Amino acid sequence: MKTLFYLVVGTFFGILMYKSEAASWFRIYEMFEFGSFHMYGIIGSALILGILGIQLIKRFDIKTLKGQDMHLKPKNKSFYRYAIGGTLFGLGWALAGACPGPMYVLAGAGYVSILIVIFGALLGTFIYGLLRNKLPH
Repeated sequence: MKTLFYLVVGTFFGILMYKSEAASWFRIYEMFEFGSFHMYGIIGSALILGILGIQLIKRFDIKTLKGQDMHLKPKNKSFYRYAIGGTLFGLGWALAGACPGPMYVLAGAGYVSILIVIFGALLGTFIYGLLRNKLPH
């Protein structure tokens, strides 16, 4: 039953991303050229909703669906960690024309060439897993 719930929520999210043009290469290109507010509005809205959601979870001690406590640990603060990671993520996003969420939306929409990008993302994740212990964190 949980799988069906996640499938429905994921499908709804994919349709929402596709219809809002968040998965559009042209919208992403406009964003990187600072030519349109569209993507900044979507990302900014997601950021605000995320902040509000986390604050609500902390203030009202909201539990998981199974009734367990949520353990929200603060992240380590490090300028270089986030600067380097953010730069690599942004470069990959700019080169591929899609970040991880929209990659799967584009595959579902029938853009077969995005499968090359998905393969590259999975390969990069696998390589990171192999090198993780040797990298500074």
